[in-house]
Amino acid sequence: MTEPSPLKAAITCRCPACGEGKLFQGFLTLRPACDKCGLDYSAFDSGDGPAVFIILAAGFIVVFAALIMEVLYQPPFWLHAALWLPLILIVTILPLRPTKALMIALQHRHKAAEGKLEMRDRP
Repeated sequence: MTEPSPLKAAITCRCPACGEGKLFQGFLTLRPACDKCGLDYSAFDSGDGPAVFIILAAGFIVVFAALIMEVLYQPPFWLHAALWLPLILIVTILPLRPTKALMIALQHRHKAAEGKLEMRDRP
C-alpha cells in the first residue's frame, strides 16, 4: 500500500499513512488512531496554523471584494452586511477541516515532531 499525497489525504480527510482510514471523529476532533492501519494520531498537532492561514486568506478575499463593491457601486451598509457575512462564514468554515488535515498530512510526510532541547555541558 502506497502512502497518498498530502493533498489527496487533506481533500478526502483520510489517514496520511494509508489513505483509507478516517482522520476526524467530529468536525475538527481527530480520532485517536487510524481504524485501518493503526497510525497513532496523538503525535500530530496542527495547533492554530490552519485557522491563521484561513483567516489571512479570508480577510484578503472579503475585504478586497467589499472594497471593490464599495468603490464601484456604493451600496448601503445593510447590503454590505447581507453580502459579506455569509461569505465570511463560507470562506472560513468550509476550508477549515481540509486545511487541518493538510497540516497533519504534511507533519506525517516530513516526520515533524515536537522540538526538544539538548542539555549540554557549558565550558
